[in-house]
Amino acid sequence: MSRIGNRKLTLPTGVTASLEGNTITVKGAKGSLSLELHKLVSVEINDTEVVTKAKDNSAEANINVGTMNSIISNMIEGVSTGFSKGLEAVGVGYRFQVSGNKINISAGFSHPVVVEVPSDLKVEQVSNTEITISGIDKQKVSEFAANIRKIRKPEPYKGKGIRYKGEYVRRKEGKKAAK
Repeated sequence: MSRIGNRKLTLPTGVTASLEGNTITVKGAKGSLSLELHKLVSVEINDTEVVTKAKDNSAEANINVGTMNSIISNMIEGVSTGFSKGLEAVGVGYRFQVSGNKINISAGFSHPVVVEVPSDLKVEQVSNTEITISGIDKQKVSEFAANIRKIRKPEPYKGKGIRYKGEYVRRKEGKKAAK
């Protein structure tokens, strides 16, 4: 049996959860998120607790109970506090420029790369080389940050590229190490 699926999720003050058919909706100060439940998972909502249970004892139901519990936990955290992910550009001439809902990225190419920000995410420019992506949906925040990082991944020789805030890039020796 999944241990994560067994945990009881407590709703913080100001956060409400409701179940309509096969869809759970979590509302809070930052907004609302909804999720369609897996067919083998059932959810019980008490006053301040959300409990996930498997409908049968199959392995697939056990796997999905843990997954649904984690996703609902992320929804509760997202509508109460939100999620944020920082990115930094390392390299000569590498920089971000945020204007409206577009990010202009200079990452060593002959042309700037322009990325449009989704409507439910917010991007703040901390400095020329740092941005912070924030929103209530953990999956969307992480995916958008990964797509920006994918424009120019950090390379192991000089460490240049776009990396997550605080990410460690393992460095390699160059050709001189072979001699």
